Amino acid sequence: MTPIAILSIIIIYFSVLIIISKVVSKEDGSNDTFFKANKNAKWYLVAFGMIGTALSGVTFISVPGEVGNPDLQFKYFQFIIGNAIGFIIIAKVLLPLYYRMNLTSIYGYIEQRLGTISYKTAASIFLISRTIGSAFRLYLVVIVLQYYVFDAFGIPFAATVLISLALIFAYTYRGGLKTIIITDTLQTFFLVTSVFLTIIFICQSLNFSFFEAFETVKNSQYSKIFFYEDYLKPNYFIKQILGGIFVTIAMVGLDQDLMQKNLSCATIGEAQKNMFSFTGIFVIINLFFLGVGALLYMYAEKNGIAVPMINDVPRTDYLFPEIAFHHLSLVPSVIFLLGLTAATFATTDSALTALTTSFCVDFLGMDKKENQNDPRTIRLRHGIHLAFSFLMFLVILVFNSLNDKSVVTMIFTVATYTYGPLLGLYCFGLFIKSKTVHEKWVPLVCIAAPLATYYINSHSAEWFNGYVFSFESIILNGFITLLGLLLISKPADKNTVF
Repeated sequence: MTPIAILSIIIIYFSVLIIISKVVSKEDGSNDTFFKANKNAKWYLVAFGMIGTALSGVTFISVPGEVGNPDLQFKYFQFIIGNAIGFIIIAKVLLPLYYRMNLTSIYGYIEQRLGTISYKTAASIFLISRTIGSAFRLYLVVIVLQYYVFDAFGIPFAATVLISLALIFAYTYRGGLKTIIITDTLQTFFLVTSVFLTIIFICQSLNFSFFEAFETVKNSQYSKIFFYEDYLKPNYFIKQILGGIFVTIAMVGLDQDLMQKNLSCATIGEAQKNMFSFTGIFVIINLFFLGVGALLYMYAEKNGIAVPMINDVPRTDYLFPEIAFHHLSLVPSVIFLLGLTAATFATTDSALTALTTSFCVDFLGMDKKENQNDPRTIRLRHGIHLAFSFLMFLVILVFNSLNDKSVVTMIFTVATYTYGPLLGLYCFGLFIKSKTVHEKWVPLVCIAAPLATYYINSHSAEWFNGYVFSFESIILNGFITLLGLLLISKPADKNTVF
């Protein structure tokens, strides 16, 4: 598949998204539309669209690529089991709280429970965490497009990033959440279709029926799911499942991005139906992605395809696009490109909307203003949306200069540090009912906890008989934050307890 063909498909794809945006937000670019989709989104559209937001291009490329590592294989599915448990906890514990308080920003709970400084701290943690996480996700696809498309035209990497973010800005800046509920539904359709069709095309290339492929993958060297052998290693199943639970609670339940979509449903019942439906689809799709990874390595072995080398470093993230663009026919290549594009941009458009919402609501109080739909306020929101796009651009450039690891590992590793303080703040608020905090010390606690976690992680093998932390370090981070909050606590006024 030639670079010109790939570029043409991308242009058509984004043209469709921009047209949808114009239609959806034609008569209403208000803050209520942007922040809450007028509180009348259909739960089944939200549930389906959230699949694309939650998976991203990382799942599409990096998860299948990791299957070839003997220490990983289907290890990621242990983490997915934890994710599923975390989603159920969110639906049963956090969603009822958010709906009862009728929140636009979920950090409004911290404001009412602990006070203004704690509230601003929580919102700031989200802004930092989501900006970094979303930049990492977008980076993966942009670097693939750079390698397979834009290098052929002599376009520098920075320009590719700017073009990508400009296209996302173009279809999200006006309609916000209302627009992305529709566009993400379309993008998730492309993503899911791409997964199933990719499996079919590879099976045909390997002369497998679906059931033969299932048996071959199950009996292959790539399909080990549970790692019980050594609790000291990061792939140990309890570490992965616990990490999955708490990373999900923090990155989804305490994150404005995906919760903003849930809060667009009319009732708590519809929001919970959305979460339960989403959980089932999420688990199944991830299992299929792991299956794709095993089939890709079988295909590569049969056809003598090596893992691409970037700067003399093998990059498993590139294996899927390498096979799709250079070794499969035109139709599978197009299907792969649509799925990859949909997966990544469904995540980034949602993140930019959530970042803008959080800043406008949590720091500017736009939802509390009587003239919140004044033209000047709307223009300010547009400017903030643009500013976060540019900030993400800068983060991607920095990450590009530093990263040499699989992006899926990097994303969740960083999340254990950035989201840990949110976990501690909400645990204190929900479970330490009799106390509140001396607020001036809260930012210091939320900075100190990740630093302490990093220090402990760096010395864990030395201190704990070879024990190496994995994603479960988010529990340690949250626990240190909770201890810090207890140290600066004081008896609570009854009016502040929820």
